[in-house]
Amino acid sequence: QVQLGESGGGLVQAGGSLRLSCAASGRTFSSYAMGWFRQFPGKEREFVGAISRSGARMGYADSVKGRFTISRDNVENTVYLQMNNLKPEDTAVYYCAAKLVSNGGYYRERYEYNYWGQGTQVTVSS
Repeated sequence: QVQLGESGGGLVQAGGSLRLSCAASGRTFSSYAMGWFRQFPGKEREFVGAISRSGARMGYADSVKGRFTISRDNVENTVYLQMNNLKPEDTAVYYCAAKLVSNGGYYRERYEYNYWGQGTQVTVSS
């Protein structure tokens, strides 16, 4: 089992940057594929980006491709989401998620993930 905690959210102007962090408990972090999702008010949680357990493979939603970068540090048990050129439409609660895997893939669907953090608010002003 793993527990996740996000940090790094906040208020930023359009065009600015934020880096979200998600710290994981436990000693088997490298056994988990990780993902970032976001949720707009009244909407379902949507995929933002994901990374394989080794960090070798990543995938992104089209809406953030070229602006957001996911990475991980398996020594520090942390996954990151670097968000550049932020837009007001990126305003949402951002969640990290973990899926225990035995392969090198990453996952885009929220139902694939077993564990979730509590979320961190990102607000982008125009």
